[in-house]
Amino acid sequence: MTPHADDSPLRHEVLEEGAVWRVVLATPKANVLDRRMTEALTGVFVRARDDAALKAIIIEGEGAHFSFGASVQEHLPDQYATMLRTFHALFRSILDATVPTLAAVRGQCLGGGLELAAFCNRVFASGDARLGQPEIVLGVFAPVASLILPERMGRGGADDLLLSGRSIGAAEARDRGLVDEIADDPGAAALAYAREHLVPRSASSLRFAVRAARGTFATRFIADLDRLEILYRHLMETHDAHEGLKAFLEKRRPDWRNQ
Repeated sequence: MTPHADDSPLRHEVLEEGAVWRVVLATPKANVLDRRMTEALTGVFVRARDDAALKAIIIEGEGAHFSFGASVQEHLPDQYATMLRTFHALFRSILDATVPTLAAVRGQCLGGGLELAAFCNRVFASGDARLGQPEIVLGVFAPVASLILPERMGRGGADDLLLSGRSIGAAEARDRGLVDEIADDPGAAALAYAREHLVPRSASSLRFAVRAARGTFATRFIADLDRLEILYRHLMETHDAHEGLKAFLEKRRPDWRNQ
């Protein structure tokens, strides 16, 4: 196990003689994907890319919840450009590493937390998990989710979550393809899957298989993410985007002007 430094937002465990890494979001209860957490996760995948023996990465949250999502404060007008650049660099690093990724989800898995989980190759969830993309409630949208949720759920299911901002339970998420398996202990289930299906395989061949399976998606994702970053900048020129974020932080109802 890699020691959890006092200033690190992650706990990193090396399992199966180096074939599996367990990466734990270690800032409970919310496990917010702020800039510090995001940069630490990106560093994990940069290192993973160069570890030839690595066959799987399991991501889970410490405590009762996976993640409440990205930092709302970092979405504000003076910070959002840096937030987008940092957050999206994480997903580019996941694609670049080409290591099979497994998410173990308990409790709340919202916003950027759901984007991270859904981006993994397989999602294991506890029966009490709640998954949602509430960005629209704050007057903004989720670029990564706009691209990955249709891949998992189809256009109709993705539109439902992206446009309503509602959360769904684990059973509905499994029925819709957002969750692959429900387990009492999703972390243990993810590790069992890795031990049975990934550890016996060639690490080199697994990376080629990930690259092959995600090849056309990866190409589209990178191009579309650039486009959505431009769209997000236009969004942040509107009154309602600013108002929604400000109202959330001030714990009040937003005053929408529809502009």
